[in-house]
Amino acid sequence: MISIPCVSASVMRFNEKELVFLSRQPSEMAAELGMRGPKKGDVVKRRLVKLVVNFLFYFRTDEEEPIGALLLEQCKVERENSQSFSIAFLDEAERKYLFECDSEEQCGEWIDCIVKASYEFMRKNLIFYRTEIHRLTGKDPLEQYGISDETRFQISNGLQLTPGDTSSL
Repeated sequence: MISIPCVSASVMRFNEKELVFLSRQPSEMAAELGMRGPKKGDVVKRRLVKLVVNFLFYFRTDEEEPIGALLLEQCKVERENSQSFSIAFLDEAERKYLFECDSEEQCGEWIDCIVKASYEFMRKNLIFYRTEIHRLTGKDPLEQYGISDETRFQISNGLQLTPGDTSSL
């Protein structure tokens, strides 16, 4: 059974077979890292850690199925020291998962990739580039896909792009 700590974990539903399938997909990053869970008394253990989309899967080094996954939404990633970082979820900031890397460089790469993996980060980038393209061309690049009016792609302050309107940008 895969454990998935995340925001509002008690209401999150998931299909374990789909998660296992997702864990086997090509990863943005993968490495053996030291990992310590959030419980008191947890010790650092060597785990294969794999970033796939917005999930951070972790495996025992000798097994193919993940033993857990972190859904990288509404979480904070912090550098703890030169070679380690932590992940804490906003609704449980005191519960941190600690990851130890082999070098300062590797630690920076992991932090950067994890921050960029969240849906919210991708959504903000889409809105930024949509706004820039609209400002430069006067056209909404999402219009051709029929999704320009979808709420999730609107500027966060609730303002919508209209042709020729760049005042809200």
